[in-house]
Amino acid sequence: MNSTLSRPRIYLAGPDVFFPQSRQVFDGLRATCDRLGLAGIEPSDGGLAEGFTGSDEALAQRIYDGNIALIRSADGVIANLVNFRGHEPDSGTVFEVGFARALGKPVVAYGVAEDSYADRVGRTIPCALDSQGVTREIASGAMVEGLGQRLNLMLTRSVDIAPSSAAALAQLAVLLRASQRP
Repeated sequence: MNSTLSRPRIYLAGPDVFFPQSRQVFDGLRATCDRLGLAGIEPSDGGLAEGFTGSDEALAQRIYDGNIALIRSADGVIANLVNFRGHEPDSGTVFEVGFARALGKPVVAYGVAEDSYADRVGRTIPCALDSQGVTREIASGAMVEGLGQRLNLMLTRSVDIAPSSAAALAQLAVLLRASQRP
């Protein structure tokens, strides 16, 4: 942990920054963090744009740099991996999950549907089994990842998945306390 005197810092990853109710979402997440003895850190996307007069390119770089610094300073991450604009989680959130895991930080996800990814894809894109029993999209022939996973296996194998944001924070608090024990 960053400091034995401070509460563990938790980066709050997810596409929530894009929605009009993001302030309420982050207020709720931070309140849950407070109850668990954690410090919730929201992504820097919201505040950087206020009064900023630089180019879109400069703003994009500031947002990226700010969020990378926040993840580096965090003790752990919760990630809202809800489907965003399609069948997959927000690509920026997925990047943040991978970056945090590469730094050795624990990540607990939430917002993931209970059924398998292949089942969800099969309900919305015409698919069929090929001669080897592999599910493929009919139009493209692309394999639909199976193995019964709720998301791409690179996510399901690298993070714990909780049923809600509150459960994700509680699980992360337990993981962080366990990592502190001698």
